[in-house]
Amino acid sequence: HISIISFLKPGIITIYSKSGEEKYFVEDGIIEFNDNCLTVLTSKISDIKNLEKLEINKMIRDSEKELNNENIEDGTRYLINQKLDTLRSLSLN
Repeated sequence: HISIISFLKPGIITIYSKSGEEKYFVEDGIIEFNDNCLTVLTSKISDIKNLEKLEINKMIRDSEKELNNENIEDGTRYLINQKLDTLRSLSLN
């Protein structure tokens, strides 16, 4: 495989292993794939099974406040909207 470095947008990462499947919510960051190994560098990662509804709802409210700032750049607005979409899907489960 070729080496890859790319940006990571907010979303869910699923890790498959012999012991089962684990899901994590990540904010933004960078990924690197090199020598068949994936490295994820992110500002925040949360195990979905440990996230409580109150915490998810607080992150949604905080993100909505950020969106109300009319001076944010389009790229930042895109990432916040991506984060909101993911958090809202988690709050429905």
